[in-house]
Amino acid sequence: MPYQWKVAPEDLFVERYRQMVNSGLPVEDVEAVRSAVAEMWPERPGGWVYEWSRLAAGYAERRQHRLAALAYGWAKFPTLADDAKHTALERQLEQYVLAAPGFEAAFERRIVDVPCGEGVITLPVHLLTPRGWSGDTPVLLASGGVDTWKMDFHGLFEMVALRTGMGVLAFDIPGTGECAGPMNSEVGADIVRALAAEARALGNGRVLHLGMSMGGHFSARSGLAGDVDAAIVIGGPVETAFARGRGFAHGMDGIVGNALGFDHEPAPDELAENWPYFVLRPLLDLDTNVPMLVINGADDVHVPQQDTLVFDGRRDTEVHLLPDTGHCAVSKMPQVLQVMFEWIDRRRLSTVRS
Repeated sequence: MPYQWKVAPEDLFVERYRQMVNSGLPVEDVEAVRSAVAEMWPERPGGWVYEWSRLAAGYAERRQHRLAALAYGWAKFPTLADDAKHTALERQLEQYVLAAPGFEAAFERRIVDVPCGEGVITLPVHLLTPRGWSGDTPVLLASGGVDTWKMDFHGLFEMVALRTGMGVLAFDIPGTGECAGPMNSEVGADIVRALAAEARALGNGRVLHLGMSMGGHFSARSGLAGDVDAAIVIGGPVETAFARGRGFAHGMDGIVGNALGFDHEPAPDELAENWPYFVLRPLLDLDTNVPMLVINGADDVHVPQQDTLVFDGRRDTEVHLLPDTGHCAVSKMPQVLQVMFEWIDRRRLSTVRS
């Protein structure tokens, strides 16, 4: 069972405000919610879920389904720690599907059965394609991290589909969103390999993988292992981030603890027991990587610079550590996207199969 933990909502607003308004929500509405929220967990006026859900319900009543999906996305943020958060995710999905006819890209919700160990994970995924897409281009696998999931990144993923002409197959990493937990590096790798097979059948046989934040851990892994044809890593933790004794900022310990499947607030040593399984040093020591693009902000409080710089000098790898910006270089996202699109174009990754 998930658990709640002590977290100050104002800290979340400080860290995520730019992300909230850049997603498309009106500034005045975000400011109104920020002024109203006084506590994180109680489901009552002044509570995080209550105030964000009230905003979302207003949008839904006015049939502004895209805005409603965004607001319900913040209502369930940062993790599904209680029934109210689960309800918010369900309502986000309802509004997202209602908004889909108005998307610039074509949308399809698919259910994929992913073999995992001796069992099967049933995983909902979202396929975004340029309208009229005939499957003659590569497909890009795409995911966010432990607290920002496939529907939350819709705008970015849709932009990638429209700009590159590729299909984008969006999914949630293990322990988050609609993907059963706990978060596990091996299970995540199994999911990526299964989705890569699905994507090869959908497109022209070529598969790219874009991961943001913890999703970047899995795109780094797939790129280093050669499980895809190219990988883009934005703010991904790969090695130093998992060093014993490192702390978390802005409530991230509770977010990660929930994703890892704890039913109580874990002590630092309990969290640290999981980290050796996420360290990608064995793959970093090999020379099996596909073309990779690795980007992050130099001021990231979650992922040390070394987890970006460790890729510097690798074969077929381009590295950008952007100054004056933090985790995933969110405040410089237009620059990140420009770098990414130029890299894709330069390598002709979106059009032909090598």
